[in-house]
Amino acid sequence: MSTARSPLMPLDQALQTLLAQIEPLPGSQEVATFDADGRVLARDVVSSLQVPAFDNSSMDGYAVRSADIAQVGDQLQVTQRIPAGHHGQALQPGQAARIFTGAPVPAGADAIVMQEQAEVVSDEVQPWVRFMVKPEAGQWIRQSGEDIRQGETALRRGQKLGPAELGLAASLGLAHLQVMPRPRVALFSTGDELVMPGDVPPDQMPAGSIYNSNRFFLRALLHRFGCEVSDLGIVADRRDATVAALKTAADHHDLILTSGGVSVGEEDHVKPAVQSLGALALWQIGMKPGKPFAYGHINRATTPGAAHFVGLPGNPVSSYMTFLLLVRPLILKLQGVDQLTPPCLKLPAHFELPKADKRREFLRARRNAQGGLDLFPNQSSGVLTSVVWGDGVVDNPAGQTIARGDLVDFWPFSEWLA
Repeated sequence: MSTARSPLMPLDQALQTLLAQIEPLPGSQEVATFDADGRVLARDVVSSLQVPAFDNSSMDGYAVRSADIAQVGDQLQVTQRIPAGHHGQALQPGQAARIFTGAPVPAGADAIVMQEQAEVVSDEVQPWVRFMVKPEAGQWIRQSGEDIRQGETALRRGQKLGPAELGLAASLGLAHLQVMPRPRVALFSTGDELVMPGDVPPDQMPAGSIYNSNRFFLRALLHRFGCEVSDLGIVADRRDATVAALKTAADHHDLILTSGGVSVGEEDHVKPAVQSLGALALWQIGMKPGKPFAYGHINRATTPGAAHFVGLPGNPVSSYMTFLLLVRPLILKLQGVDQLTPPCLKLPAHFELPKADKRREFLRARRNAQGGLDLFPNQSSGVLTSVVWGDGVVDNPAGQTIARGDLVDFWPFSEWLA
């Protein structure tokens, strides 16, 4: 007697179902602006001043009244010198001021003539300068507030802070920022076959053993997305050891992340362990690589609430891709990030995929010098070199073949990892 298999859950439905369970972490932290790179803003930043605060010169040159230069070759007397950080006197008709980049434009001046378009014609204490252009009012002047106006929202809650955002905050005089808490994540692997690099030399590996590669890239990915990571190592394939690890981790973390051991085999103890401490849903997702996925929660014993639990597949490429597609947005939502989906590109395929798959495929590929995409020849879920070689994935819908020259959806790894 055959048993009907459960239908595969579409990836978009899985992501929507997953994110419906996630609320941003409560509270906020104040950190120095110097230390806020990669953090997520917890409240809007509203400017209390104009940026720039005053009209200033964007060039080294001469501040003039444009009406004083009626034609090319007209001359004006230079009556003052204004470096950055100093204020000049009001400019009178027939006068020019030597001015430098960033210096305040003196009252009365309405244009800057760059020094390359002017010629000093006398070396007196107040020299005369001939102008080789007829200036237009407003040229080379940075107007007060042209970057940010007072009362304007310069940075928004949920925005991930990078170097440019920190510079903008500093331009508003902010030495500290309110940011979201970092998610606390417990990471561990299951499987007696796993060996840590450095513990056993390659030529002495026991039969059936493999090095634990997933632990390294998952830990790096968690750090990349702003998490505080507790690496709990490899948990033995025993029910009691798995229950103890999960119970301890739930009390001190917001998310518990595992790879491997979330199936129904006799040595896969994660499923019953999680169910004994909370709840677990096993999903078969219509994606390739990465079909098996587990999500649930583990109730805390010492504090109120529960920790999220995610179990990733054991094959390295499956684990890597399910992290990017499902765990990444979960972690970002915990931090209150408002933009969860990276931009997707449309690029021509410089390869053929004549056989369609019943699942939505994420094919490792990379851009070539001709502006198209080359495909890694081995798309197996155990071939981690495909991720190293590729700079992104082609998102190919279920049941679809690809002919050379077809425009395909391409997700760059650089956007996912930003």
